Amino acid sequence: AASHAIAGLLHETNMNATQFEECMNAMQGTPQKRSAAARLPSSAPGEEATRRGRTPASRPHGDRFIPQRSAMDMDVSHFELTRAREEENATVNASPAKEEYKKALAANLFAGGATNKVLAFKHKAPAAPAEHQNSLRVLYTQNRDAGLLPKKYSRHIPQAPERILDAPELLDDYYLNLLDWNERNVLAVALGDSIYLWNASDGSIQQLMQTSGDNSHVTSLSWVQDGPYMAVGTSDHKVQIWDVEKLKQVRSMSGHRARVSSLSWNGPLLSSGGRDSVVMQHDVRVADHKVGTLRGHAQEVCGLKWSPSGTQLASGGNDNILNVWDDRYTSSANGVCDQPLLRLDQHRAAVKALAWCPWQRHLLASGGGTADRMIRFWNSSTGACLNAVDTHSQVCALQWAKHDRELVSSHGYSHNQLILWKYPSMVKVAELTGHTSRVLHMAQSPDGTTVVTAAADETLRFWKILSGGEASKKERAAAKESILNSMTIR
Repeated sequence: AASHAIAGLLHETNMNATQFEECMNAMQGTPQKRSAAARLPSSAPGEEATRRGRTPASRPHGDRFIPQRSAMDMDVSHFELTRAREEENATVNASPAKEEYKKALAANLFAGGATNKVLAFKHKAPAAPAEHQNSLRVLYTQNRDAGLLPKKYSRHIPQAPERILDAPELLDDYYLNLLDWNERNVLAVALGDSIYLWNASDGSIQQLMQTSGDNSHVTSLSWVQDGPYMAVGTSDHKVQIWDVEKLKQVRSMSGHRARVSSLSWNGPLLSSGGRDSVVMQHDVRVADHKVGTLRGHAQEVCGLKWSPSGTQLASGGNDNILNVWDDRYTSSANGVCDQPLLRLDQHRAAVKALAWCPWQRHLLASGGGTADRMIRFWNSSTGACLNAVDTHSQVCALQWAKHDRELVSSHGYSHNQLILWKYPSMVKVAELTGHTSRVLHMAQSPDGTTVVTAAADETLRFWKILSGGEASKKERAAAKESILNSMTIR
């Protein structure tokens, strides 16, 4: 039936068999069949002269729907297919620095950039001969990117501390908080049963207080945001308020049944966390100071930080739990709240290091102890874990840079180092060593250029590793200058 149909079609169109075969080959796009004339007997001399005037046949091209093996790199294609399967098993980004290294390595191995294409549908352009030189390349490409690419600003980061102070009798206790730097440029540090004040402006030192009682010592301290007052937690379950200008205790507040190891201010509201696993809210303006009790931990509360907006409180405990609280305790009849806004249990060790981002709302960083060693970033609005980085060391303290997208972390076992991270890539900008024991505490200067660390080796070290906003200003100025240069008429 097919043969009769083809014969009828040839009769209606007045087409011979050779013309029909050429038409079918052209529609099928098969390069081998397209040159059917090569298989026909040689033509007469007159026909050969007529055929010479026709357009020569074009070079055969591949089908756009059928990949060509000759244009593919099979090793690279196999790597691209198996890489996705390996990445599915990596639930945590163990080292962002290694990811940056892999990208740079791929850019060099794959001739300028790794491709994600597994199949190739056309031939690559032939490479130029090794001895080929384009005489116009120097003329037109020498300064091609000079005015278009933004200039990179790089600042010098000192590897040695700017200053070292002795801190005798500094307690080697991971769960305490014994260092703070206020907006008036005064640094407070607790050494045993005493608190000393060091004025960074003139270098003067004075003793603020000393605990009374046998075997009593300071377990926590915290400056009020703006003012001459300091909150002090002690081993005998007390929370004290001191007037630093008068060197006088203003009041003493009770309520905890064990030592007070963490403190955090939110205006006139002072939050305290203790070994009794309770977070208490104190209104220091009234005589009946206890206004709330937060019960969300099973062990000691060693980390406590209010958000910059004053709407959320983060608490970390020795039970490996990170809780985020709001003001729901105020709606309770007795001020007791047992249900936090968020309960985050992904850390595998004590959560002491807490830091709220000063320039991005709802961004909270937390660090785990020796068995965890992770820095995790949270969205405190949704409870989502945005990123997690394995630092390979106990995380003791965290500090966000006030003016730049950077984070500083201090560590204990086993490296006792300081690390400056670039956020959000979490690439190490600098790694600083010098302490001979774990770096337990860290605070930041009011101008945002220096961090001070207190370690179990009984020293305070001042590291001027932050730009204080100068890096951002110079980067913007360099980018603006490059844009203006690109607009210059030459």
